[in-house]
Amino acid sequence: MLALSFKVNAQSFGDIGGSQMDERVLYAMTKQMGQFIHRFNYEEDSYGKKLYPDNPDYHSAKKRQETLPLLFDFDNPRTNGALGEYFIEDLTKNHIQYFEFLGGDWFSEVTAKFKWKGKIVDISLIMAIEKEGLGSKWVITNVFFSEFQKMFPQGEMTEREKHFLHPMSHELDFMNIYKAFNNPQIIEYYASSDYTTDYLTLFFYEVKQGNLKFDHVDKVKFHVFQIKNWYFEVSWFNRNGYNSGWLISNLIYIREEDKSSLLKLYQPKK
Repeated sequence: MLALSFKVNAQSFGDIGGSQMDERVLYAMTKQMGQFIHRFNYEEDSYGKKLYPDNPDYHSAKKRQETLPLLFDFDNPRTNGALGEYFIEDLTKNHIQYFEFLGGDWFSEVTAKFKWKGKIVDISLIMAIEKEGLGSKWVITNVFFSEFQKMFPQGEMTEREKHFLHPMSHELDFMNIYKAFNNPQIIEYYASSDYTTDYLTLFFYEVKQGNLKFDHVDKVKFHVFQIKNWYFEVSWFNRNGYNSGWLISNLIYIREEDKSSLLKLYQPKK
């Protein structure tokens, strides 16, 4: 109802006058990711006013219940319905939680254009905040590039089991190792069972060799795993009206014990 009321009020403001409408829209828009975090925690109100710990409304559960719905994409049924209500209730009643900039377990996905083998390609760079000294910095923790996935296809277990070196190979001075190089496309089948492809190292190698040349950043979104039993994405919406800027674009209920496998996609290789 709050979301619906907000939409109706936003439409009615159009009758007040262009400049006043523009000013209200500008205040309502979540213009920066830092502002999203402040509003998520209610360290800033919906008019852009900063709140400090000595303010009685700072981190107010009641105020968060009122303003958190405004941080959701209204046009997305996954973020504008019962699931969103459960999420807000978890944040403000069941497990009072906040979005911490240095809290870890949140990542930026930067989709950028690169030139590779004479063509423009999309590569997603996964970035994370890392503490350093008295400050912090963004670092690259992983990459997603379709051409890398093609180089290292995930073969079926039955297929992988066909490719191995006999346990007595050492008695033959490993003369049979030629089998591993007969088909370079599946040479990783001969690696240990716990081998995983390090796409970030591949990426750095291709850049160092001059095979990958950066062109420009195309889009950015954020993946947040900090909230207990929840995962959400934050994306940029550049559109008219009050529901614009950085907004929650995807929301999934996921148990903490199930997050670890998903987090491996974003965290650096150990």
